[in-house]
Amino acid sequence: MSNHPLRSFSDLLSEYFPFKVQKISVNAGFTCPNRDGSKGFGGCTYCNNQTFSPQYAARSKSVTQQLEEGIRFFSHKYPEMRYIAYFQAYTNTYDTIENLLRKYQEALEYPGIVGLIIGTRPDCMPEELLNELQKFSQTHFLLIEYGLESTHNTTLEFINRGHTYEESVETILRTHKKNILCGAHLILGLPTESRELILSHASKISHLPLTTVKLHQLQLIRNTRMAQQYKAHPEWFHLYTIEEYIDLCIDFMERLNPDFLIERFVSQSPKELLIAPDWGLKNYEFTAKLNKRIFERKSYQGKEFIF
Repeated sequence: MSNHPLRSFSDLLSEYFPFKVQKISVNAGFTCPNRDGSKGFGGCTYCNNQTFSPQYAARSKSVTQQLEEGIRFFSHKYPEMRYIAYFQAYTNTYDTIENLLRKYQEALEYPGIVGLIIGTRPDCMPEELLNELQKFSQTHFLLIEYGLESTHNTTLEFINRGHTYEESVETILRTHKKNILCGAHLILGLPTESRELILSHASKISHLPLTTVKLHQLQLIRNTRMAQQYKAHPEWFHLYTIEEYIDLCIDFMERLNPDFLIERFVSQSPKELLIAPDWGLKNYEFTAKLNKRIFERKSYQGKEFIF
């Protein structure tokens, strides 16, 4: 445990690399089982993937082309920087094993790429693929980021997630047994979830073998089913003010295992897609406010964690 009030993703990278490392997002053209009819249609009710795909990560471009353009964006300022290919959009383990491995290998062979982060769902990690990923992890940095979104099965069903929390736990344990770094993603403020229920997520996941946790506030995005639900039933939602959300994050952090690395607390969707909450803050401005409030509360990660 460091002397800082919370552990960040940069702390993890500094343990693995003696140089500056930047993630480059890749859209490899995958879909999801709750979009293509395997488990359902329409995807998660909150999801519009335009919110997290940078301009250079277009599905029509190859993995190599996306990495080339993404690296060009950063390299002029930091010529010595190295990069991690972040397979981000949709479900990046949902394809044939052959096609998945081909795209991962294409990324690793690009100059300057030192590892992979693969975002996926806990119900899309077959054992055969996990065995192949274990081989990658023996020669490169590898983190599998699982979208849990909630630990409450009623919520998962409501948002059309298509898997249970128990499936999340089982897959995280299988991944950990392969000595692969594991991350969890949660959305704070999903409809009908009380403050107490949200904070219970921290207690539940704290006893899993995770390396990283990524949080972000619920955002209502245009052209999603959740936006329609909000219009019809605003009483289902509590849209946090910036002050409320910061205190929620700190309460969450205090209950979280102090060994976990918190990658982020907030996400910023394109303004033209965002319905609410519109805080009018850049991510670094949010971080400054969060750190100020942590100092005011004399708080730190794991303060309320029960071992």
